[in-house]
Amino acid sequence: MSAVIFALVAGGVIGVALGALGGGGSVLAVPALIYLLGFTPVAATTASLITVAVTSATALLAHARDGQVRWRTGLLFAAAGIGPAMLGGALAGRLPTALLTVAFAALAATAAFRMLRRRPIVEGSVQIRPGRAVAVGAGLGAVTGVLGVGGGFLAVPALVNVLGMRMRAAVGTSLLVITVNSVAALGLRAGTATGLNWAVIGPFAGAAVLGAWDGKRLAAKMPGPALQRVFAVVLFAVAAFMLVDAVV
Repeated sequence: MSAVIFALVAGGVIGVALGALGGGGSVLAVPALIYLLGFTPVAATTASLITVAVTSATALLAHARDGQVRWRTGLLFAAAGIGPAMLGGALAGRLPTALLTVAFAALAATAAFRMLRRRPIVEGSVQIRPGRAVAVGAGLGAVTGVLGVGGGFLAVPALVNVLGMRMRAAVGTSLLVITVNSVAALGLRAGTATGLNWAVIGPFAGAAVLGAWDGKRLAAKMPGPALQRVFAVVLFAVAAFMLVDAVV
């Protein structure tokens, strides 16, 4: 029963972050699954991808209703990441557990740093560089496949700075990119996803879906920078804990 309660609470927090920020919450999914719910790192990344895919698709619908999703641009950006996401998903099961933990700690710290960093507001159009957009999309897909995260904290600044989107449109479009990459990464894990505890994953994903709707409403009421600072502090704490756990 305690595992189900932990799953509901952790899933809800992750959903709120995804719905409000378009990313960041998925970085909490893997450590929550490992340290609170007893998953192995490989099983946790797979379960995280399932949760992220379902939750991102749900949050995407909410943002699409407000007209804040650039479908064509998002699909083109995501297309570059499909191959790397699938290769990364196949590679994850062959990497040492300690390496996955350290890599994830570094990723969480990077996500926190990006959330604390002030981004310049885009006032005019930014020239799109197709080569750079493809490279960023491919890199994002690889991160999604190996570490089981959506990568929204990377997608949002890339969509703003590389493709010149407004912030609200970038958040909505990032959810489309996350959904596509997560499904692609799961494609090569489907045959190896054994031993998953669906009695825990179900409540975890369900709470995340409900949290995504709350996150969308929270984003309209709470200043974005304040929300980002809260999650950045949490991510820094997660990164430090995982790094110490991997070294010790």
